[in-house]
Amino acid sequence: MKIRIKGLEDIDPLRVPLPHGTEVTTRVDREFQGRVVTQGAVGRVKAIEGSAVTVHVVGVGNVRYAREELTPRKAGQLEFAVRREAAWQALRGNAILETVVGSRAWGLAEQGSDTDRRGVFVLPFVWTTALVDPPTDLVSADGSENLWEVGKALRQAIRADPNTLETLLLNGATATDPMGEWTLEIRDAFVSSEIYGTFGRYALSQLTRLEQGLRLAEHRRLLLAWLAQDPSLSLDQAAAKLAVEAKIEGHTEADKTRRAKDYIKQLYSSMFDQGLLGDRDYAALVGFAQSEQHRFDLPRELRPKNAYNLLRLLATATNWLRTGTAQFEMTGDLRLELLAIKRQEVELAKVIQRAQELAAELEDARRATKLPQYPDVGRIDQLLRRIREEASRRWHAGEAGPFGADASELPLAEWH
Repeated sequence: MKIRIKGLEDIDPLRVPLPHGTEVTTRVDREFQGRVVTQGAVGRVKAIEGSAVTVHVVGVGNVRYAREELTPRKAGQLEFAVRREAAWQALRGNAILETVVGSRAWGLAEQGSDTDRRGVFVLPFVWTTALVDPPTDLVSADGSENLWEVGKALRQAIRADPNTLETLLLNGATATDPMGEWTLEIRDAFVSSEIYGTFGRYALSQLTRLEQGLRLAEHRRLLLAWLAQDPSLSLDQAAAKLAVEAKIEGHTEADKTRRAKDYIKQLYSSMFDQGLLGDRDYAALVGFAQSEQHRFDLPRELRPKNAYNLLRLLATATNWLRTGTAQFEMTGDLRLELLAIKRQEVELAKVIQRAQELAAELEDARRATKLPQYPDVGRIDQLLRRIREEASRRWHAGEAGPFGADASELPLAEWH
């Protein structure tokens, strides 16, 4: 049994909003940079400008389409898009707190930087009384605004989630309702030395993953270059060569070659899953290397600019633990260093080395910190109770506004 909002069967898949990140299928051929991207190509929504949608098509790049030239790839995504847009329209007015976050809050914005907002909203009392699970997240169609339901936001803050703490503690946090003012009044209750793990250790773990990803990307680049030059290279020969060139570790030479062979198999399986290969086998990989597509660009997630935020988290945690004061804006030499990384002027390997240097400072700061070990859960619990009671009071009193007489209509449930 599933309880869902009624009416999804009647939604036109060519009209439903496509949130940022939605996986879509193209309905038309499109010429792009001298090649034709055929109908049925798969991609993800990257940006929305009026009726134009920019889609990152696998193996091609960012291509612009009209909205009616795209459909959600899966039925579940259609339902998700409908529910997300419906929740946004119904509850956006129930925000109690909003904050500009991201590079503009960190002092790292440049020309063309997006303006991202996060915030907190409260459900009208009536939305908490029915079978349909109410939304705990609100996201704008272009992905630039994200709001958490107050219960979720406070629980995330207790766990020292970096995004939530920034939203609540940034100087630019603005209350749009007295309930938001109550939240800002107890901001010190959210602070604890738990930031050591959620900011610092998290950043180090992600940088380690980037290091591993960079190594695998280099393996892929080498392999495609060899196959482009010599398509007669067998799987065993390619594995033996990769084991030597990439210095793959193993107890014996045979073990090293076996590990390299496993990697090649994982590579062509992954490329098949991405739609880059027509078959899940080595021959298809060789064919890809011989095609115009074989040119290899470093994956977006492995480019140095994507590491600057992790370095920022390390620096923020270290300073916060050391001084007891949250400082999210980057200044001085550190700001210049992070901007250089963001502009891809620093190799990822050097960024990782810099992170390792900061790790020692993070450990020293943790040992000497005066921050409380845990957040003040009692005060936070009282805040949540107070907010829930206030939302209930306004509903039952029929007060004007989004929590009372003007509250959005409660969705109906049906058996599905």
